[in-house]
Amino acid sequence: MSGVKFSAEQMDKLKNAMNRASMPGTSSISVSAEQSVSDTAQSDGWNPHGTNLAKGTYLRIEEDEMTAWLYLAPPDHGQIYTKGELMTYLEKSGVVKGYHSSNLSAMIKKQVYDREILVAKGAEIIPGQDGYFEYLFSPEEYGVPKIREDGSVDYTNMSALQNVRKGDKVAIYHYAVQGTDGYTVCGTEMKVTPARDLPPMRGKGILRENNIYYAQSDGKIEVKDGKVDIQNVHEIMGDVNMIIGKIEFFGDVIINGNVESGVTIRAGRNIEIHGTTGAATLFAGGDVVLSRGIQGGGKISARGSVFADFIENTTVEAGGMVQSNTILNAQISAKNKVITTGKKGCIIGGYVHGLKGIEAMAAGSDVEVKTILHCGYEAAAYEKLLDVRRRENETKDKLSELVETMTEALREKRMRGSSTAASTEAKLSEWNLLKDQYFEELDKIGRDRETLEETMEESRGAYIKVDGHIYRNVIISINAEQMVLDRNTSFMKYSADRGIIEGVVIVHH
Repeated sequence: MSGVKFSAEQMDKLKNAMNRASMPGTSSISVSAEQSVSDTAQSDGWNPHGTNLAKGTYLRIEEDEMTAWLYLAPPDHGQIYTKGELMTYLEKSGVVKGYHSSNLSAMIKKQVYDREILVAKGAEIIPGQDGYFEYLFSPEEYGVPKIREDGSVDYTNMSALQNVRKGDKVAIYHYAVQGTDGYTVCGTEMKVTPARDLPPMRGKGILRENNIYYAQSDGKIEVKDGKVDIQNVHEIMGDVNMIIGKIEFFGDVIINGNVESGVTIRAGRNIEIHGTTGAATLFAGGDVVLSRGIQGGGKISARGSVFADFIENTTVEAGGMVQSNTILNAQISAKNKVITTGKKGCIIGGYVHGLKGIEAMAAGSDVEVKTILHCGYEAAAYEKLLDVRRRENETKDKLSELVETMTEALREKRMRGSSTAASTEAKLSEWNLLKDQYFEELDKIGRDRETLEETMEESRGAYIKVDGHIYRNVIISINAEQMVLDRNTSFMKYSADRGIIEGVVIVHH
């Protein structure tokens, strides 16, 4: 605008235009040389793009170029604007798409002057939707447990099983829906991200017809790692006693009654017992759900997790977590966490180990029952790791010495040729066998070492948290360290730093 001179009238109009642009709810003016307020400051020959638009007319384009607003100054007395003039002005000013035709017509018909009117609007991108599977069953692994009035968890409604019948619809695939590109009033195209379809569903026991999937057999259905799997289920409606004795099944086992002491149940997948469980022996390739708990000296071994109303005088080994309302005089070992739930949520007596941690509402009792809470790696595992590393180094040294001996013998054999002694040949054969044994031993030791090192790594950050009372004589043990509480306390979280157990008070907000 260098060299342009403004009259008093032009300055007033310029100020009014700028003030309107800065009003609340409007964004800043984005103007081109043709659109701009500077057009209002031109001489009496002001004639934007060959139209009869009066001085003071301007076009405001939002910074994102999604809307354009026209301020139309009144025409000289006796003159009338045409819609064509407005369209020409917009186009020449760079607004080429999204015209608001009805507003433009109204400005002419109703002679709308001296205020901004929306005259063009861009189109926002309408996102598409990727293809997805609609499961006609709940793909969650368990139902949500109910919370009792006392705050404890009711495990009776937990189930790892959802059954289907042959021919049932189990899933519908919804194909991807492509979105719509957008554009600005200045004609800039905005491309939508293409929606993608999923590959066909994988799994066992399902049949696909077009986009619908059906069950091919009766059984339990679940989703794991994106695959639908239908497995056979062995279900018993009544009690299991010593007359039945043993149950072995490759799939899931459901007992809708009680399980008496002495019974053994082996399941390739999950075990669910909806009645009481005595001193039984349970082996599960998946999870164990005991709606009414277990007592009496039984044993549970699960590759997955264990959920029980209570666990009393029972040995439990879990590859996942152990969760219960109450744990009494039990021997618990979990590769994840041990959690007691509800307001009482207590651990009393016994030895409870959670590799990643323990969370409870109370620990121990007022009669000072010896209760050991341990998290992190166990001392025996650490000692075993040291032993494995020692044996690995010793075996490597033996192998290195053997290789040197064999290398020297082979060098001597090459020098002597056919005159090599028979004893040397025999030794070389013997050494080869020994070398293979060393390599096999190193492979096994290496696998053991990696497993133990993974355990050490998984135990990082392990903690013991008690949200209520902790009674005297409870032993807090983390990794290879332990401390015996010599007085009652409460609301504590314990962790280990550089071999020292530290406790901090839990602050409840």
